[in-house]
Amino acid sequence: MTVTFLGVRHHSPACARLAADTIAAVRPAYVLVEGPADMNDRMDELLLGHQPPIAVHTGYRAPGRRHGSWTPFCDYSPEWTALNAGRAAGAELRFIDLPAWHPALAGVRNRYADAEARYGEVTARLCRDFAVDDADALWDHLFEIEPADGLAERLAVYFDLLRGDTEAGPDDTAREAYMAHWVRAAAAHADGRPVVVVTGGFHRPALIRLAEDGDRSWPEVPRPPDGATARSYLVPYSFRRLDAFDGYQAGMPSPGYYQHLWEHGPAGAGRLLAETVVARLRARRQPVSTADLIAARAAADGLALMRGHRHPARVDVLDGLAGALVSEAIETPLPWASRGPLQAGAHPVIVEMIAALSGDRTGRLHQDTPLPPLVHAVLTVLGEPGEERLDLGEEAGRERSRLLHRLRVLGIPGVLRISGPSPAGGTELTERWELSDSEDRLPALIEAGVYGVDPQEAAAAVLAGRVPGADLDELAGVLLDAALCGVGELTGQVLDDLARAVGRAADLGALGRTLAVVLAMWRHGELFGTSGSDLLGAVVRATAERALWLAEGVRGGPAPADLRRIEAMAAVRDALRHAGPPLGLDTEAALGVADRVAACRDAPPDLRGAALGLAWSLRGHAAGDPGRAVRGAFVPATAGDWLAGLFALAREEVLHTAGVLELLDELVAALADDDFLVALPALRQAFGFFPPRERHLIATRLTGLRGGGASPYDLMRLDAAPELVAAGMALDERVDAALRREGLIPR
Repeated sequence: MTVTFLGVRHHSPACARLAADTIAAVRPAYVLVEGPADMNDRMDELLLGHQPPIAVHTGYRAPGRRHGSWTPFCDYSPEWTALNAGRAAGAELRFIDLPAWHPALAGVRNRYADAEARYGEVTARLCRDFAVDDADALWDHLFEIEPADGLAERLAVYFDLLRGDTEAGPDDTAREAYMAHWVRAAAAHADGRPVVVVTGGFHRPALIRLAEDGDRSWPEVPRPPDGATARSYLVPYSFRRLDAFDGYQAGMPSPGYYQHLWEHGPAGAGRLLAETVVARLRARRQPVSTADLIAARAAADGLALMRGHRHPARVDVLDGLAGALVSEAIETPLPWASRGPLQAGAHPVIVEMIAALSGDRTGRLHQDTPLPPLVHAVLTVLGEPGEERLDLGEEAGRERSRLLHRLRVLGIPGVLRISGPSPAGGTELTERWELSDSEDRLPALIEAGVYGVDPQEAAAAVLAGRVPGADLDELAGVLLDAALCGVGELTGQVLDDLARAVGRAADLGALGRTLAVVLAMWRHGELFGTSGSDLLGAVVRATAERALWLAEGVRGGPAPADLRRIEAMAAVRDALRHAGPPLGLDTEAALGVADRVAACRDAPPDLRGAALGLAWSLRGHAAGDPGRAVRGAFVPATAGDWLAGLFALAREEVLHTAGVLELLDELVAALADDDFLVALPALRQAFGFFPPRERHLIATRLTGLRGGGASPYDLMRLDAAPELVAAGMALDERVDAALRREGLIPR
């Protein structure tokens, strides 16, 4: 009996051919493949006749641990060709690795990850010896472009060198011990016929050693522990998700190129790559002439000869294209010179080249593939593409809204909320959604199927997974999503965690978001599906009191307005205004805090303005003379930040109190040109708190003050961006100063 160990690189066309040819030649009794052993009883499902790329997606949920991972296959994955060749040869097929949910794979999101990435010293030395930039170019140079003669032996030497005497970590040790058990059992049951083992090359040396002695009975497939749930489904995959340039954890980059290499060989792949890049650039109106294409091919051929390649390799073609099509300096390194996602700031032509390399293929499952119940539960009720306007005053509208919010929480593509109720939005009873088709919808639904059999159960599981370790801000987001999704059983748990987190909170902005969410749920229980419970009220009261306590302790000099801090003060105002008496909030104590903060010269300007606005809005009038407060705060460097806080909390009071707008107009008009330019950005931000209708009212009153028949629209419209106007004014002032200095205009 002979066991043939094939060490491969995942998603390598050369290794895929080697696996298929070896199995066809030896016709083994068993073909053993690195993959999740709990899928062995579903091998017929895996080989139904899908159109790769596809993947096995596994989701795992247990108290204290959640995990999701993929086992992807494309046409040129050695594991895929081994399974298909083994089926054609009549062999028994087995996956021999631990299930994806197993703790030994807890840190793995893509099972077929290149182990050599962990042993960079060896690959770096080989790259230097062969004068290539990275491990991918090294692989092409050694294995993909050269003839396949002796490939198995060369691969064995490569992976033996890669691993050397390095001890594997505990996770790899556990996996290799388990895989070796399968090898021993298959060898014992093969009745003298061959066995072929296809695994990542990193594991091959250990498997050869471990397969010699040990238990030869069939190993058991691990089962999830009690209280845990693990589900696996086949999902359509895509070249984009496979591509290392798009962030795939490991594997070959540029899957579109390697598909050409698999189908047409090195010469055809290089030619098709160049043509694909040129066609893509021309489709995007980038000027690429026939002469450019000829120059790129000539450069690629020359580079291939210089680098010792019989045919142009991937990097030869890319370097040739870059040399022919990019004439200006490139600010970032060429992405194929290193591994990892495409960096920001890459040249547009380079971006299109990488996109062409990636390809746009998306897999398709066979029509008889079992799908999780969630897919059917959603597709039967989702409806046609288009805009939906929901009336949340009716139960049917609220129920439809909950369904769409559940899909939003699950991350289902093509489900976009345009507008609707929010903690800061009052009692809006209309919600708008945009539904659109997406090729990623089915994969996303299948992957979400591991969380539950229907949208409510799945969304509840996702939200529950966001709770452990969440900070105050994140808990507020979970609470709001749970209310919008109608997941009532979750809100009690989150409220308990929130109540504990509020007591130790030190971030005023996070407290403000929490208060806005909890207050909205308390006020609009029917809309959010909450009851206005005593626990909600207790959290509102505790959060408002904590926010006021924190606000009084904030100190700081001039700085840009902190919008989250301002929003927190607005949330306190709303709590006192709408829930003060019912919840026993002490409005007089809050007004005392507001007066002290407004008068504190050590408090930040935006917080002082917000405190004055809080007191003004609650009393209905300003304590003392509002004009005096405005004059005292109107320092060019900080006036806009102070006004931002004031306007955010007392916008209507400012607008309708006699003399305040007129005083602001007087103070702004009195600013020197330099002071005005300093104050302008913050002033623009402050007046942005007024909605368009109120800005028009302000403009009308100011034009009335100045007379001359000017239209209020003249103050609200500019032919150029305000920043550009300000820059022009500053330039004019510098020119005038230079002319005065030289005596060319009167001083």
